[in-house]
Amino acid sequence: MIRAFWFLTVIALISLGGALVADNPGAVSLDWLGYHIDMSIGFMIFAVLILALLLATIFRIWSFFRKAPRRLGRVNRNWRRRRGYKALTQGMFAIAAGDAQEAKRQSKKAENLLAEPPLTMLLSAQAAQLSGDDKAASKFFEKMSERKETKYLGLHGKLNQAMQEGDQESALELAEQASDLNSKTDTVTRTLFELQIKGGNWIEAEETIRKLIKNKLVDVVTGRRRRAILIYQQGVEAENEGRLGDALQLVRKANNLAPGFVPAAVRAARLMQRAGKRRKAASVIEETWVKNPHPHLAEVMENLAPGAGGQEKTRALEKLANYNKDHVESHIAIGRAALASSMWLEAREHLEAAKRKYPGDIPSARICRYLAELEEAENQDVEASREWLKMAADGDPDSAWICSDCGNVVAEWEPVCERCENFDSFEWQVPPRVSRLTATSYASESDDPEQTTIDPEGKPIKNKNQNESDAGNASN
Repeated sequence: MIRAFWFLTVIALISLGGALVADNPGAVSLDWLGYHIDMSIGFMIFAVLILALLLATIFRIWSFFRKAPRRLGRVNRNWRRRRGYKALTQGMFAIAAGDAQEAKRQSKKAENLLAEPPLTMLLSAQAAQLSGDDKAASKFFEKMSERKETKYLGLHGKLNQAMQEGDQESALELAEQASDLNSKTDTVTRTLFELQIKGGNWIEAEETIRKLIKNKLVDVVTGRRRRAILIYQQGVEAENEGRLGDALQLVRKANNLAPGFVPAAVRAARLMQRAGKRRKAASVIEETWVKNPHPHLAEVMENLAPGAGGQEKTRALEKLANYNKDHVESHIAIGRAALASSMWLEAREHLEAAKRKYPGDIPSARICRYLAELEEAENQDVEASREWLKMAADGDPDSAWICSDCGNVVAEWEPVCERCENFDSFEWQVPPRVSRLTATSYASESDDPEQTTIDPEGKPIKNKNQNESDAGNASN
């Protein structure tokens, strides 16, 4: 609309000028270089317009030839850039497809066509790695690390090479440099953390975890637990070096960061006991028992009992169990202590309560062993004790520290699995069984003379076939 308006305005002005000249004809005389020229106003205006167009045309032609070299150079550069980027793209595709020969060919082509080393060096390095030429790749990564815009990529490439070669010292140094350059990158920071863990650099690893939490690469709960583990390991080292005060301070800090972390609670309580702080040590065990009842906590509490007798230990465990009454470990702890103190009624009460916590008819092997011991110690019933021991073979095995990633079993908790080298992978759980006979299998095998069931009072009894067989043998 606006363009049409201006077009009509220009046409109107030209028409107005033409009408003005036609209504007011005039004459123009020109004397120049001995020539005398007479012409009308209209002819003069026409001549001036023609001359202006001629001069403009000449100027355009001159300007075209003057700028032709520059224009040709720009066209050539654009052509080379298009072909270079095409070669760069095809090279990336070749790397993704695993075609080392094509990737190397395209990288050389891109390097010749593009005057942009940051792009071509990365492709060349990756192509060299793909073809197995680590020496050439190392040179490219070294050049990249010397340039400001590609320093991080160069360090990252050198880090990967060091990791592949098993050079932990160089890898750690490169990971630290890369992390300082770009701490918000998840991959490099996690690699740095893993290297620090493998090297036992607990203080530096804790600082790395702080960065991961700050940059929201690790959630707060996971970050607090990992910090607790790292601080706990610092406490272990301090204790091994004889710095008991520092060790106690560190393990208490670890316990506060992760209240359910059993190793920290156990070590803190034992260090407090050595320092004569029995009440504080018991308080640590009690607080942890609320969140995570564990057999190791019960063992420490037994040692913290005010007296050395069995009844004192049982009462100490009863007090501990009050912090988590319905948990199976509370019943087992009291039952075991009562059994050791010949408190048969109390032992049976809690062991039976622990047995009822299992959904099937067969409790865990640990409970079966305790019940077998109880039958033999209280009633001198060797046969009933033997039946409980048979059932123990089919019950859940004792829990242990098991790596959740590779299944490695260890006697004591460790921060890193020696088999798979994963951090914080050990969990207290029941080991897997190759095969298992459930209570259903006992009920279905009614023809088996060795079949065992449980009476309403919780004692193992023989089946009818076995009783008849025993009666027949007795009559004979």
